[in-house]
Amino acid sequence: MTTLALVPQTDEKLSPMERLQVLCDPGSLQLLRGEVRSRRMGERTSAGDGVIGATGCVDGRPIACYAQDPSYVGGSLGEAHAETICRVLRTAGRARMPVVAFIESAGARLQEGVAALAGYGRIFAQNVALSGQVPQISVICGASAGGGSYSPALTDFVVMTRAASMFLTGPGVVQQVMGEQIDAATLGGPKVHEKNGVCQLVADSDLQAAWLVRELLYYLPQHAQEPARITTSEPPDGGHSDDAVPDGERSVYDVRQVARTLVDGGRLVEISPRWARNILTAFARLDGRTVGIVANQPHYLGGVLDADSATKAARFVRTCDLFNIPLIVLVDTPGFLPGRSQEHHGVIRHGAKLVHAFAAATVPRITVVLRKAYGGALIAMNSRELGADLVLAWPDAQLGVMGPKQAVGLVHRRAIAAAENPDQTHNHLADQYQREHLTATAAAREGIIDEIVTPTHTRQRLAAALHMLAHTQRPTPHNTNIPL
Repeated sequence: MTTLALVPQTDEKLSPMERLQVLCDPGSLQLLRGEVRSRRMGERTSAGDGVIGATGCVDGRPIACYAQDPSYVGGSLGEAHAETICRVLRTAGRARMPVVAFIESAGARLQEGVAALAGYGRIFAQNVALSGQVPQISVICGASAGGGSYSPALTDFVVMTRAASMFLTGPGVVQQVMGEQIDAATLGGPKVHEKNGVCQLVADSDLQAAWLVRELLYYLPQHAQEPARITTSEPPDGGHSDDAVPDGERSVYDVRQVARTLVDGGRLVEISPRWARNILTAFARLDGRTVGIVANQPHYLGGVLDADSATKAARFVRTCDLFNIPLIVLVDTPGFLPGRSQEHHGVIRHGAKLVHAFAAATVPRITVVLRKAYGGALIAMNSRELGADLVLAWPDAQLGVMGPKQAVGLVHRRAIAAAENPDQTHNHLADQYQREHLTATAAAREGIIDEIVTPTHTRQRLAAALHMLAHTQRPTPHNTNIPL
């Protein structure tokens, strides 16, 4: 695997052919479609009517790929253009290999009218047919409008370059219809879409985007019916797990540092890092095996779950389940975020997506409670009751319906109010409640967790469990990945 740190730095835009050549191993690129003539426009192009379709290899593994050509009618999609893309997608499905698309398109070709729209419909149908079967990755390299945004949204991962933009209706139409002056970057640039979940990864240039896709493919299988390849195990390079989490219950820390102490080489490929930052979703390797990591992030909003973080985590869980990637869930959350804003935003509906995703997942799932897990979030974060294969907790972890002060404030509110020193009584009762009901030992006694494990031995315990679970029979995987 080549890391992004080793990729040459350049902001230069690449041609469609250069994008495919940078993506694929040297000498492996083979065109699927050569020179064709547009049915309507009568012009000849060597790019498949504005698009190049090909197959190639990434790290020796075959892929299908295509790149749109914005220099030919703005990369707009006509009938022949659509047929080239559909051919690439059909080839990916028959050969059961990943497909990568470099998108830069003005949308449907106006000169071809409804025939162009029908072409988009055929592409969407192919995207859906491949959903959950082979990995689909879209790279947005420039302005992509209309159907040029819908098709990427149907794929598993969207990468945007800093020069890219995506929107259903462009700035010109927005001005005409809404009377609003806005440029492409403000309307749909990467700063917009990395925060709303439309794109999962952002690269500085075309070159970095291609290498980022190569890095992503390193963690993914060829198709849903096989596991990702196993590599040589590496020791972690993130320090000691004991030092990663502070002692104070309200102390802030970065959960990525905890993850780095557990995974091979301390390397993470974080998915959607700018969207719903109170939850971490990332790919990594543990003892040579690809794993998906879902973790509460105390560095943002204290690690609470809310509508966006639940949706983000649910989508990632479903993607991992579709592609046979085991899940490691790191829990440190005070619960779901309360308040009118979240209730009006539909946090119940979004939270249910996360519960459903974990309960429906068939891949190995291991949960580690790092510091605290309260309320519905304890269940939603891959609890034993949702079907987790193994639930571990660190010795000082706290698990319960709610925090001790809130709990006794409700249960003993009259006794506290009548006490001579209410604050002292409140604290005393809270300490007593914590010792009796919230400790990891109490949770183990009730069967909520399976085992108490020290931070130092967590990686070893995870590796052993993954090795054991890798030999279990996996139920028939789901055959579709409905966008959330």
